[in-house]
Amino acid sequence: MTLNLSMPGHEDLRPRITVFGVGGAGGNAVNNMIEKKLDGVEFVVANTDAQALAQSAATNRIQMGVKVTEGLGAGARAAVGAAAAEESIEEIVDHLAGAHMCFITAGMGGGTGTGAAPIIAQAARELGVLTVGVVTKPFQF
Repeated sequence: MTLNLSMPGHEDLRPRITVFGVGGAGGNAVNNMIEKKLDGVEFVVANTDAQALAQSAATNRIQMGVKVTEGLGAGARAAVGAAAAEESIEEIVDHLAGAHMCFITAGMGGGTGTGAAPIIAQAARELGVLTVGVVTKPFQF
């Protein structure tokens, strides 16, 4: 019987970090991070709005809720955003698999970020991925 032991390469020892931009605000945040050349993370943008998703600089994109929204967005309804994330949960989990840490960025003023971000966070938790939410909340001037 032969036992083959090897040390992992340096690349294997690096933490795998995923940044999930959810909805319009999350997509904008990811675009800014990509523009600033943030390195060492995998960017994923998830949106219900097909036009906004097409504008993303991220290579990993999830069109959430094709059946629920038909690519037209959540219409500022959080329940629609949540339903869209539930519909696309398998694709979301595929992007979370293997990550050590996940940052979820979203705006809490519309439907997609408000509704879908908690669903994505729950999926990450179930996979044992350390998760941090970075969100904005609208305010009046």
